[in-house]
Amino acid sequence: MAACEVCGNEYAMSFEVHAQGAVHTFDSFECAISRMAPICEHCECRIVGHGVEVDQHWYCCAHCARTADPRRAEALVDHV
Repeated sequence: MAACEVCGNEYAMSFEVHAQGAVHTFDSFECAISRMAPICEHCECRIVGHGVEVDQHWYCCAHCARTADPRRAEALVDHV
């Protein structure tokens, strides 16, 4: 069994995530998201979906991107 790097829980069904040359061990998706998901630079929520990148800044949606930087993100739209 491996220990989760976030909560320390030793779990028989832990899993590894290989990213950017590092290996991370987690016991749940919740712990993996809390450690690895980027944070929206406007509303500070975790970006679990695709997100939006504008000039190397990450946002959870087009609304947050437009609010944070209207000049660069004016062409972005959320789909309904």
